[in-house]
Amino acid sequence: MKYTKVGAVSLGCSKNAVDTEILLGELTSLGFTVVSDPKSAEIIIVNTCGFIESAKTDSLDAILDMARYKYPSDNCRLLVVTGCLSKRYPEELKQELPEVDLFWGVKDYPALAKKLAALAGAGESDARSGGIIRCAGTSRLLTTPPYRAYLRIADGCDNRCTYCAIPLIRGGRVSFPMEQLVSEARALAGSGVTELTVIAQDTSAYGIDLYGRPMLQELLGELSRIEKLHWIRVLYAYPNTVTEALVDAIVADKKIVNYIDMPVQHISSGMLKRMNRHGSAEHIRRITSYIRSAAPDFILRTTVMTGFPGETEADHEELMRFLTEHPFDRVGAFTYSAEDGTPAAEMPDQVDPETARRRLDEIMRLESRISLELNKRRVGKTAEVLVESVEERVDGGFKVIGRSYAEAADVDGSILLTSRTAPKRGEYVLAKITAAGEYDLEGEIVPNDR
Repeated sequence: MKYTKVGAVSLGCSKNAVDTEILLGELTSLGFTVVSDPKSAEIIIVNTCGFIESAKTDSLDAILDMARYKYPSDNCRLLVVTGCLSKRYPEELKQELPEVDLFWGVKDYPALAKKLAALAGAGESDARSGGIIRCAGTSRLLTTPPYRAYLRIADGCDNRCTYCAIPLIRGGRVSFPMEQLVSEARALAGSGVTELTVIAQDTSAYGIDLYGRPMLQELLGELSRIEKLHWIRVLYAYPNTVTEALVDAIVADKKIVNYIDMPVQHISSGMLKRMNRHGSAEHIRRITSYIRSAAPDFILRTTVMTGFPGETEADHEELMRFLTEHPFDRVGAFTYSAEDGTPAAEMPDQVDPETARRRLDEIMRLESRISLELNKRRVGKTAEVLVESVEERVDGGFKVIGRSYAEAADVDGSILLTSRTAPKRGEYVLAKITAAGEYDLEGEIVPNDR
């Protein structure tokens, strides 16, 4: 008996989502059918995250939740667990989760697809399968809306931050050749993608291992030449390789949106040294100020960590002052999580959880005020908005939810718009911002005479 209906749960970051898309693309090429309802899936795949403790818990919960659909009570004949958690704790998971039929780590998803085809008795190639993007010898089935996609430009990381387990899971940085990436981006654009988000563990260090120096600026220039792309966005840029030249290149190119995600983690020199963060606090301050001066509408996103071993009240207060004096439009914050096998887990002066949570709360309350103030400055201005959903209102007109260049998909807020007519999903419209909250904005669609 052949099992050909496959469902997937993808957890964690956008890099994980790309892995899931590659696996689903390979399975679809082998004749499998992807279904969204786990009740109808004969094979269920859980792509796990193992970055911090809360992500591990979410992954385990998802595995147990999907195990409820196992045969004979339901249709699922094969439960497969892949991703970072599976790579990191293979033997422990096998002991604790007998419900799982196959554990797979990370990478080589075409091989996993072939193994599943053999186990399921399926695997007849289907050249007619639609929706697949084929490039660089692999297939990819988008899980994002058809107008946007992620372009992963490298895997792994060489930074070796003392708190991070990613190098233990995915290894050192491996940048993908520029020609391969441009070809993949062209294929994505040809399928209807207009918003391309460039990602990696360390995006701004792209190419050092291949070309001897960072090549993100050059790659962005090549991507910008792809006619059908409308927005190109950069996430996960490591501060020490974000330069004035890179910022200037982003500002000068109309397709590359004035938005950069630059996780700083901390500003205290002592904390940065204990974290083994490359670069300096002085560079972080300098490049942040430069970005603000290069373009007044430039959107800055960052991530900070609180409660790292040895963090003092003085360190915390310095971080709070930095966020006040160098306001970021978006801040993601989290408490330190001691990860097995990392140097930080063995450090003295571990911060007690209550103190870490209190500091996190103070940071988030500060950032809420800053975000609201920055959003209010956008009221009265017009912005190009990418439409993501349209709903007819009972009192007439339409409720439209979208994003401008200032809101990255999956991590930032949205813009709620009113409109007399119904735009299409994936369409770019012009809107006037009329109100602002801490994270979301409101506005109305206006005629675009350009």
